[in-house]
Amino acid sequence: TATVAAAVASCGVAIGLALQGSLSNFAGGVLILILKPFEVGDYIIEDTNKNEGTVKEIQIFYTKLSTIDNKTIVIPNGILTNNSLTNATAKEERRLDLKVDISYEADLKVAKSLIERLLQEDPCILKDEDINVFVDSLGESSVVLGARAWVKNEEFWPTRWRLLEKIKLTFDEKGIEIPYQQVVVHMGT
Repeated sequence: TATVAAAVASCGVAIGLALQGSLSNFAGGVLILILKPFEVGDYIIEDTNKNEGTVKEIQIFYTKLSTIDNKTIVIPNGILTNNSLTNATAKEERRLDLKVDISYEADLKVAKSLIERLLQEDPCILKDEDINVFVDSLGESSVVLGARAWVKNEEFWPTRWRLLEKIKLTFDEKGIEIPYQQVVVHMGT
């Protein structure tokens, strides 16, 4: 009887280990459906594995996301409830963060004022929120400028892409160099 009990216990442990992931996903699905940290239509970023997209479906074991390039990501609910995630659409507005490198020889004040003007002139930038343009860091071959402004969620990506293009074109027009990594090789004889 001790052998039978040991066999039953071993089977129980094996079944428990085999179902561990499924039970975690099931429990995660229940938590998501009850607590609603996100809903269908929200844009979420699963911070650990960097999966992100629009929530298309919440099932009991899995959640399906649609990426910006129209791929479907199926994420086990256990991962979503056991790791941190960002719900980018939980609020109506989203902060737009831009970083642009300029050469050390470029006129810093002119570059900052050009970026600020482009942000102020853009119709999708929220005018009742602060616009900030600042030196983010001093790199090995460039000064990194940062810019922050606020937009409506649905305007985030189009505004980001449009502003980056406008900044590049304006810098080209004004002679402000955006440096790129260079490697100098000295060859001896």
